[in-house]
Amino acid sequence: MSNPEQGQPLPPSPPSPPPRPGAGRRTWIAVAVIVVLAGAGWYWHSHRQAVQDAGAAAGGASAPGAARRAGPGGPGGPGAQPRSPVVVNTVARRNMDVVLNGLGNVTPVNNVTVRAQVSGPLRKVLFQEGQMVKAGDVLAEIDPRPFQAALDQAAGQLARDQALLQNARLDQQRYKTLLAQDSISKQQVDTQDALVRQYEGTVKTDQGNVDNARIQLGYTRIVAPTSGRIGLRQVDPGNIVGTSDTNGIALITQIQPIAVLYTIPEDNLPAVLRKLNAGEKLPVQAWDRQVRNQLGDGTLLTTDNQIDTTTGTVKLKAIFPNADGMLFPNQFVNVRTRVDTLVDATVIPVAAIQRGQQGTFVYVVTDDNQVRVQVVALGPTDGTHTAVTRGVEPGQRVVVDGADRLKEGMTVEAVDPSARAAATTPASAPRGRGRRRDGASGPHAGASAGAGAGMRPQP
Repeated sequence: MSNPEQGQPLPPSPPSPPPRPGAGRRTWIAVAVIVVLAGAGWYWHSHRQAVQDAGAAAGGASAPGAARRAGPGGPGGPGAQPRSPVVVNTVARRNMDVVLNGLGNVTPVNNVTVRAQVSGPLRKVLFQEGQMVKAGDVLAEIDPRPFQAALDQAAGQLARDQALLQNARLDQQRYKTLLAQDSISKQQVDTQDALVRQYEGTVKTDQGNVDNARIQLGYTRIVAPTSGRIGLRQVDPGNIVGTSDTNGIALITQIQPIAVLYTIPEDNLPAVLRKLNAGEKLPVQAWDRQVRNQLGDGTLLTTDNQIDTTTGTVKLKAIFPNADGMLFPNQFVNVRTRVDTLVDATVIPVAAIQRGQQGTFVYVVTDDNQVRVQVVALGPTDGTHTAVTRGVEPGQRVVVDGADRLKEGMTVEAVDPSARAAATTPASAPRGRGRRRDGASGPHAGASAGAGAGMRPQP
């Protein structure tokens, strides 16, 4: 090229720099990241809004006052304050029994091992295992023939000596007649008198032998020494039994009536002793291991004469008629002893009592459904309710379930326990947008899960 003004050729222009490799790719990556972040934000916002709508629909339909919270102050609106669902109970005024709880075991009044009193082969067993027997019933028989022979021998010896005694007495009368006629000496009469006394002693000895042989023969019939329930047979017919057998033939336990030995803390002993010393009979109830079924009603018999220093408890003994046989020897039972009855006591459920740094307290629900902490002084209890001596008044409402999430001044919502359980169950089911384990998804999956959770047996 040439310069038009000077007519000189123009210098050549420098070449443009080549584009840097990878610049376009980084631009596309940045754009993709921005798009992904925007999509994630949109999905999170829409998912959260759907969950809030579903929760509002589920809770608003069943909870009391749902219409009152709709709008700006309701769920999802500005200034919304969630209400904690709780179960409440009204403080009552009524008579309450003062009950002492203890742990014990059922103990038979009589527990007798049936043993043989003579040795010999066991010929018969006349009882059924587990049957009820009465005192004097024949339970078994030992071969009586050796004992019958011994009785016959003793009886024969007795008859022989009785005959000698009778003859000696006749001679004694003759000698006395001859002595009166001065026909014999006084020494012969004295000798005859001594012989008569000798035979009388022999006859008494023989009579004792006969009686002993008869008793031994009677021992071959083994009888029940007491009434009760007989246990398992310890020996079979044909075996040789004797007085030295450890297990005996069977065990009889008296179960009607039956006793229960149980313990209470030593701090409760004065209240029991005051009633016993006044001649009152304290009612006692026996319950099973889970404290669900009552096994019997009885009365307190006595207390032990000392306190166990290792446990700080004292033993008590109660008697139960046990007509239905529900109390069984060595059975573990929970025992309730009623020692007093409080008249017109202020009573709250045990479940309402809380414990903290301020001591024993309850959550009281006010008329505007706000909770406040109220310190209370507790009195005696019957296991399910507790008397309150100070802190609450009859008619107030206290929280008995759901208190673990509460704080002073929180707004709560009183719900029925069954309604609360029904409302809690669908919350754990899969959401409508989720996918069930069996592969189903969408709203039908959530509906089927809720239906399955609702299929419960009606009480």
